[in-house]
Amino acid sequence: MKDNLRIAILFTLVTTIVFGVLYPLGVTGLAQLLFPAQSNGSLIVKDGRAVGSQLLGQMFSSPAYFHPRPSGAGTGYDASQSGSPNLAPTNHVLIERVKADVDKLHAENPGAAIPVDLVTTSGSGLDPEISPAAAEFQVSRVARERGISEDQVRQVVAVHIEGRQFGFLGEPAVNVLELNLDLHRTMPMRK
Repeated sequence: MKDNLRIAILFTLVTTIVFGVLYPLGVTGLAQLLFPAQSNGSLIVKDGRAVGSQLLGQMFSSPAYFHPRPSGAGTGYDASQSGSPNLAPTNHVLIERVKADVDKLHAENPGAAIPVDLVTTSGSGLDPEISPAAAEFQVSRVARERGISEDQVRQVVAVHIEGRQFGFLGEPAVNVLELNLDLHRTMPMRK
């Protein structure tokens, strides 16, 4: 009995050290060595200060910037509340939110078809990207607010359209934070 207890305790200590300390340290060290930017959160640094992450969306409310898709994470882009609200298509809360978003977008760009990602949340609620169609929908507002031509804004958007991963996975997308930072840097407000 004592031998079994000793073996069980020794096995527990060894596996705790190997899988609870050595393995995580090894994986972390390897990640830092091979993928330093990604393993540190894919942070976007401007003037020596982290302003966001390529992987997490954040809210932009000024009409002079591109807006992300709606967030279902807490009160909006709250990483501690990540996850879908899982509202059924017939849920009145979802229907009212979508109607309000559609009305707001129709007022912004009358007569234009509204891309679905501007009125639906992502599974995590933290999606950093919008579709090229959603970016195009917002071009006129951003150009008007900045006092520049729509073609100038379209040129900046075109630079930020990311193609399908490996040429066939996913859909083309535009990272909203990177687009807005580039827009801010290259075309400051003229109004």
